[in-house]
Amino acid sequence: MTLSPPGVPVIPFVNWGGMTALYVKEVRRFFKVQLQTIWAPAITTLLFLVIFTVALGGGERTVLGRPFATFVAPGLIVMGMMQNAFANASFSLLVGKMQGTIVDYLMPPLSTGELVAGLVGAAVTRAILVGFAVWLAMAFWPGVQIVPHHPLALIWFGLLGASMLGFLGLLTSIWADKFDHAAAVTNFVVAPLSLLSGTFYSIDSLHGVFQTLSHLNPFFYVISGFRYGFIGTTDSPVLLGGLVLLGVNVALGALCYTLIRKGWRLKS
Repeated sequence: MTLSPPGVPVIPFVNWGGMTALYVKEVRRFFKVQLQTIWAPAITTLLFLVIFTVALGGGERTVLGRPFATFVAPGLIVMGMMQNAFANASFSLLVGKMQGTIVDYLMPPLSTGELVAGLVGAAVTRAILVGFAVWLAMAFWPGVQIVPHHPLALIWFGLLGASMLGFLGLLTSIWADKFDHAAAVTNFVVAPLSLLSGTFYSIDSLHGVFQTLSHLNPFFYVISGFRYGFIGTTDSPVLLGGLVLLGVNVALGALCYTLIRKGWRLKS
């Protein structure tokens, strides 16, 4: 065993090995039950597409100049991505607190930034896998055209949307003490914002007040920008949406960093 000379840090700058180990651990955790964490959301999202297309007369209706099924499909894909990113991140520290193993996250030689990056990175990975599974399922559904038109927009809004919900899930796992708390955030925050984000409609059809409220919903910018990546049209400025989401992610990331660094609701 070779020891470093005095004054020379053993782990300089970034602990890549430790951060990678945490990331791989979190990915393996959800991948062991991939039928539940990846493929089940794909089937559920496909059922949303089928039900809303049939119920709203999707075969004849057009929105933003596109068939209804083609219009709604991108929003369903990224909505599934965001919800699963939240589910993954909101489970990590919460289960550690409930099982008394939170020390396994706090004691290793990982900085606060490395801990946040490992946990949110795993959540984004799950979101990407779910998004691919949903896209694959929809690709075989008749009447749906989901060929990417602007790949950079798909990558930008997909990653920002997944990371935003990853940070929100991490904040939830920091605050929550039991699964009921995490479920409350899912039911009263994530689900309403998802359903009122313009996934199933264009906000151009809304009254002025409701249009304004929609523009205050960051989920709307994810849906709109991701849809632009597929169909090439949108009901909101793409650049504005990208900047808003970048700002929201920076704010949520800074909040996660501050709370974990202080040990709020994590350390006795």
